[in-house]
Amino acid sequence: MPNNNSFKLLSKRKNLFLRLSKGHFATSHSHINYYIDVTTQKTRLSEAKAVAEELVTYYQSNTIVDTILCLDGTQVIGTCLANELTEAGFANMNAHRTIYVVTPEHTSGSQLLFRDNLAPMITGKNVLILEASITTGYTAEAAIEAVKYYGGTVSGVAAIFTSLDECGGYPVRATFELKDLPDYESYSSHECPLCKQGVKIDALVNSFGYSKL
Repeated sequence: MPNNNSFKLLSKRKNLFLRLSKGHFATSHSHINYYIDVTTQKTRLSEAKAVAEELVTYYQSNTIVDTILCLDGTQVIGTCLANELTEAGFANMNAHRTIYVVTPEHTSGSQLLFRDNLAPMITGKNVLILEASITTGYTAEAAIEAVKYYGGTVSGVAAIFTSLDECGGYPVRATFELKDLPDYESYSSHECPLCKQGVKIDALVNSFGYSKL
């Protein structure tokens, strides 16, 4: 973790918690006062499965999902979620009666791209967008636009943590929400009160992790 002010935010479910560091962190879109480390949720099977078991409760009775679009390296969670949905007899519309788990390619302009071999898994499909955390909403909104551009239908937007109730007109479902971390703040770099107070940045952070400064 990037500083010594680190702790875990626990939940009632085994293996479902957040690793947090409080401080001053910079992302490509904003400055934030908490670094949320979801590395093990994205890479450790037991924790990924716990996230999937929580998220599936939002979708298993009333949402059609053919494809899970995994952002921020959430493929392990996406695979576990697809398995949970399949075991629950979840409704889907594709001919194979299964769920695709895909990840997009990013262009130099940060747009999402699907090559010809992956595009059929989006086109005409009901797509659930899965992200590690949603704070500014920029990444999720880009994914929503991409799904629509390729002729897919957005089934929902899900994440491990969100500070937003909705994104691009779709409700965001998450294992942890702002009510679980009520003092979480996100600022534009030009309006960051920590910068104005002269507080140094602890680390640069993105979906891959952090780099201490």
